[in-house]
Amino acid sequence: MINSIIRGTGMFVPPNLMTNKDLEKIMDTSDEWIQQRTGIKQRYWIPQEGVTGASDLGYEAAKKALDAAGWIAEDLDFIIFATLSPDIMFPGCGCLLAAKLGLNSTPALDIRQQCTGFLYGFATADAYIKTGLAKKVLLVGGEVHSSGLDKSTRGRDVTVIFGDGAAAVCIEGIDTQEPVGLLASVLHADGNYAESLMAELPASRLPKRNPDGVPLDDPRYFPVMDGPSIFKKAVRLLPKVTYEVLEKAGIGLDQIDLIVPHQANKRINQAFGQFLKLADDKVFHNIEKYGNTTAASIPLALHEAIEQGRIGKSGETVLFVALGAGLTWGASVYRFL
Repeated sequence: MINSIIRGTGMFVPPNLMTNKDLEKIMDTSDEWIQQRTGIKQRYWIPQEGVTGASDLGYEAAKKALDAAGWIAEDLDFIIFATLSPDIMFPGCGCLLAAKLGLNSTPALDIRQQCTGFLYGFATADAYIKTGLAKKVLLVGGEVHSSGLDKSTRGRDVTVIFGDGAAAVCIEGIDTQEPVGLLASVLHADGNYAESLMAELPASRLPKRNPDGVPLDDPRYFPVMDGPSIFKKAVRLLPKVTYEVLEKAGIGLDQIDLIVPHQANKRINQAFGQFLKLADDKVFHNIEKYGNTTAASIPLALHEAIEQGRIGKSGETVLFVALGAGLTWGASVYRFL
């Protein structure tokens, strides 16, 4: 049986630290208000000068993951890049990253699944591995949110949440009869709630992607979120999909050593843990340091959890769970070799 094993992880955030106190200087908000509603204390944004895209952050994370796996770029059979903030409209970040890694023929794929990008990407990598299309896959989640946020008081509810960053995992298919690797994945999507969390412009469905007469600071150019609706959806769907993936994996919640949720809002993750009656140390949090890095958040949290010794020993089992724009949501169960 071919199972998908994580061989190495890596992460990278840009050097520009933005604390809640820094945000107080540019919009009508407060450290207390941000922490109370989201649990976030700081985040990292790309520098204001120069050019830095999601693929640049992904490149730094990928190098670290490759080193941790003991691989070189030429070992890769496939690259999957998850992002909602590509460097340019096209081509995709996967191709840009491959070039940065010195590759000139390795297949690359971008996925646009926002906060569930890692879950969709891991399931895709697993499918490629199990069907024999690839043996060694690089999965990267990378985001540059800061250049597309409304940094005025008007946009504060969304802007205070998001950070820039990237994380990567090296995934390899191995032949084993042991119940290890990616044990189960469950993925869902419901486009009926697309407008609950979206950025409308620029839009290719319009005669002009940037409509005439619409100023570049129009709210439609920036992310908007129906916070109460998303919160209610998350606290209902995340526990449901957790039980769904556990049933598919054939294990119980008591066999999970750590849950690594998408870092969207600490209050959501705390409510999720309380609903499942979990001890506080069973749910990993690092949103207070990085904010919401969407597609990067789960692999970034996984990397830190491994570094801290919270997870990663042979036989330990981690559950990933996320909900985000789309709406998309899902969960995965992974057991370390």
